[in-house]
Amino acid sequence: MPLLLRYRARTIGPAELALIRATVAAHAADGRTRSSQVLCEAWDWQQPNGVLKAYACRDLLLRLEERGYVTLPPRLRAPGGPCQQDRLAPPPGPPRTTADLGTCVVRPVTRAERPRWKACLAHYHYLGYQPGAGEQLGYVALLGDQLVGCLAWGAAAYRNRPWEACLGWDGATKRARLPLVAQNTRFLLLPWVRVPHLASKILAANYRRLSADWQARYGHALLLAETFVDPTRFRGTCYRAANWLALGGTQGAGKHGNQYQRHGVPKLVFVYPLARQARAQLAAP
Repeated sequence: MPLLLRYRARTIGPAELALIRATVAAHAADGRTRSSQVLCEAWDWQQPNGVLKAYACRDLLLRLEERGYVTLPPRLRAPGGPCQQDRLAPPPGPPRTTADLGTCVVRPVTRAERPRWKACLAHYHYLGYQPGAGEQLGYVALLGDQLVGCLAWGAAAYRNRPWEACLGWDGATKRARLPLVAQNTRFLLLPWVRVPHLASKILAANYRRLSADWQARYGHALLLAETFVDPTRFRGTCYRAANWLALGGTQGAGKHGNQYQRHGVPKLVFVYPLARQARAQLAAP
């Protein structure tokens, strides 16, 4: 059977495409989300905790539409735009240069806090806010009752060659162990906060609880945290101060959809073991 598209280890051929078209047509009035839920149920496409991979499925539908394979119904509601983000993002506060680091608390973002958490990342992080697919957690950092930082964690990068070289992963082992790695995709200190050592304090407080929070949310622990730092903007100082390991640089390519495109900016790779013998456990066949 001809292969039309491969997406997140799922192959789409003529039979799958026929099911997708029939599902989209049957649920056009209910919106794209309902179509993605029905497809996930039909494919038994779910996360380890049983939650349907509806966001990943919607992304798949968009990629099929880009290639002309399907025509999706209009969105039932427009996504939040910059105006909404600007309203929710806190305005710049007075410069803050001193604080008692003992009052620093890092905890998962609550449902009520999430709109402002998104707005802070969208407004103040140089990469903005982008919803992820798969397992993910968001955190807020507080000094007393004041919000000073936002962090986002998501699924590990499928390609991290410096770390894969250390482990000697083959394809099967990588697919089996990759869910045990989480990537720090966003780390933001609000721009008016300039407290010495606060960034490394926040990172340390975050990774100490990260695996337990992941276990509570998704039913499995983590063995490793990873992140990628743009050396044209940062030196990774806070990660080094928090005892992360620098492994070298990437090849300067990023994933766009189902393909890798060269952007010419090799990123610095940092990792942090979250368990004893993490490397041995990740490398075990």
